[in-house]
Amino acid sequence: MVDLPLTGLTGAALLESASSAERRVPHSVRARHTYRGMRTAEHYFQVPLDHFGDAGGRGETITVFAREYVSTEHSEEAAAGLPWLLYLQGGPGGRGNRFPSLGGWSKAAARDFRILMLDQRGTGLSSPVDRNTLPLRGTATEQARYLTHFRADSIVADAEAIRATLGAAPWTVYGQSYGGFCALSYLSFAPEGLREALVTGGLPPLGGSADRVYRATFRRVAARNAEYFGWYPEDRAAVTRIARHLRDTEEYLPDGGRLTVERFQMVGSFLGGNTRVDALHHLLEDAFVATPDGDRLSDGFLEQVRGLVSRAANPLYALMHESIYAQAGATDWAAWRVLNEFPEFRPDAREPLLTGEMVYPWYFEQDPALRPLQDVARLLAEKDDWAPLYDPERLALNTVPVAAAVYTDDIYVDRELSLETAAAVRGLQVWETDEFHHDGIADDGEAIFGRLLGMARSARR
Repeated sequence: MVDLPLTGLTGAALLESASSAERRVPHSVRARHTYRGMRTAEHYFQVPLDHFGDAGGRGETITVFAREYVSTEHSEEAAAGLPWLLYLQGGPGGRGNRFPSLGGWSKAAARDFRILMLDQRGTGLSSPVDRNTLPLRGTATEQARYLTHFRADSIVADAEAIRATLGAAPWTVYGQSYGGFCALSYLSFAPEGLREALVTGGLPPLGGSADRVYRATFRRVAARNAEYFGWYPEDRAAVTRIARHLRDTEEYLPDGGRLTVERFQMVGSFLGGNTRVDALHHLLEDAFVATPDGDRLSDGFLEQVRGLVSRAANPLYALMHESIYAQAGATDWAAWRVLNEFPEFRPDAREPLLTGEMVYPWYFEQDPALRPLQDVARLLAEKDDWAPLYDPERLALNTVPVAAAVYTDDIYVDRELSLETAAAVRGLQVWETDEFHHDGIADDGEAIFGRLLGMARSARR
């Protein structure tokens, strides 16, 4: 057993019993701007690192940043009276969106809401976590202990502290992908803070091991590979050629890391969406150039691949990804273990399939941005006393209106597991569609948001 602290159930009880006054935290607005049809305000909050420990949230604090967006169609006086919508970004480890202007779902939401775009703890401007900052915590064990405070239960506690500090009534949350996982934790531990919850591509399994998640994921990704190579049959040969080349020839990315077959397979992340899947073909057609030493991978191709396979911008994704499925027992590199049940994904397969966003232990050997964090990642993978992230009994009695988009062919959040969860949450309404993939809100966010909000509001009547 790895000696890292248990959080979750105790934290949920403390969060539930705390008064609004007790949840308020130091807060400042450091800048306001008006541009391109919107007004923004930059909010900084000092929240407890550990909302649930013996100090009762009165110990060490960290910074959590959130940017407010309001349409200039509302006067400042009218905007102050609008209800809040909290957007929970996908990830884990992804900072909140930076909007150059309101568009898609944000344009639709800004008609009726003040939008609060959260940089979840450890991301963006929220006390960021990376290979440079983590060593400030001390040893690998101390770094891993610190990261146990960066799961959905703590994100929900941050949100409730922020809501109390802003003096906001119960608000609407909109969760995309991992943001939907956080929304289910919110419904479990602090439903009194919610007016309604909207979820897109993000209904998590409420129980079971991470292994079953990855078995479903690999099956979905294999089917998506087949679909893609049906559209672009020439790309089957291109992927095989690149894999063979990488086995025989050393190629290096611009950050100095070697491009191996397994790292190249990560370009399958393109397969997770409708808005970007065809860009995979454009990447592959850039692969080779003739050189005096024979065909080599082009600088343009290598630079594009670097942007896809490096976790320099979001190291928390690699560190914490499997923990989002951990509620009892160690994950023990679940995706890597399950991959062995699907030999077509092995990097030494004759015609290897592309993978995607799964996390493997070799990430921390091959990615220069992750290499210093190998021991921390190992400790988190070995941790076997993770607390529950959801309360099934409370969800079965839920009274908050919830509407969720489930994408039939989503390769990252499995349809069957999503529907299993939906059936376990009282009053949760599902809109299942095969029109979109995991990136649906990038495809037609305005329509998706409007439909989900309408579903949730109809349940209130």
